[in-house]
Amino acid sequence: MPLTTAPDTRPTSSMSAAILDLLLPYHRTTDPSPAAAEAFAHQLRRIAGFVRAGEPVVFTLPGFPCKSPNPAKVLGHLPDQGERLSLGFLNTLCEEIERVHPPGARVIICSDGHVFGDLIRVPDDHIDAYADGLRRLIRESDLHRLSVFDLRDVLGDLPHDAKRAQVCRRYAPTLEALRAEVRSEDHTLALYRGITRFLVDDTADFTGTRSALQRACRTRAYGVIQRSRAWGDLIAEHHPGSVRLSIHPQPIGAPKFGIRLLDAADVWTTPWHSAAVHRTDGTWTLMPRTRAEQLGRLVRRDGRPSHYEQG
Repeated sequence: MPLTTAPDTRPTSSMSAAILDLLLPYHRTTDPSPAAAEAFAHQLRRIAGFVRAGEPVVFTLPGFPCKSPNPAKVLGHLPDQGERLSLGFLNTLCEEIERVHPPGARVIICSDGHVFGDLIRVPDDHIDAYADGLRRLIRESDLHRLSVFDLRDVLGDLPHDAKRAQVCRRYAPTLEALRAEVRSEDHTLALYRGITRFLVDDTADFTGTRSALQRACRTRAYGVIQRSRAWGDLIAEHHPGSVRLSIHPQPIGAPKFGIRLLDAADVWTTPWHSAAVHRTDGTWTLMPRTRAEQLGRLVRRDGRPSHYEQG
């Protein structure tokens, strides 16, 4: 229920900047210096559209695909405390926006695991179970400002390979265009290298040489980026006008706003590539499971591994 407040008479531009100011402390970027709201013209325009209409600001966040297939990094294939905290953070952010903009805000979690499940070597039934687990967490925790959107909402019960092929045919850039972009744009090159690194780190059962694994992962990284771009275009078509968030670092002023869900030593770390650790000072962080288990004891919730408590 919206908070009871006096009508806000600030101009649309001022209101939009006030909303964006609430996101800036969590901006995920590789730029060394912070920037004021005025540096994010694309996001301000999108937010202003909702403010003028007196509607909730709609954010779309591609991510939350599935857990890493590497057991050295995660506690299992279902959402755990890392996802629980991240979803709670996003819902709280919407509540904070509601204090500035009474219609509030919504975040649509665009769970993209099925888009590239074959490339990241995760079974489709694990991806379904993960997305269903997210929906259950949202429902049980009454995070009513959040929702989950995935390929099942677009293409129903088609076989997963058919869904992937259809999305690629309609939306994905060509491999040649993507290779040229990696060669010419530093941001795309950094993304390509980051995804390649994740694919290498997520591989737990490769029997060949390290160099062979890296070559294979470089090839797969192009496919992941192609399909990620395709998924982004599909989201834009189904949720026009939304403010696009990203779990990847983004330059200041980019069309996508990178957002940090939880504290971690590496700006690329996400809850689905790690385990949550509750520090002795009461704060939370993310790290690989094998490192987390050296710092504390495993905590279970509802009979399943949840997180680590630092000793």
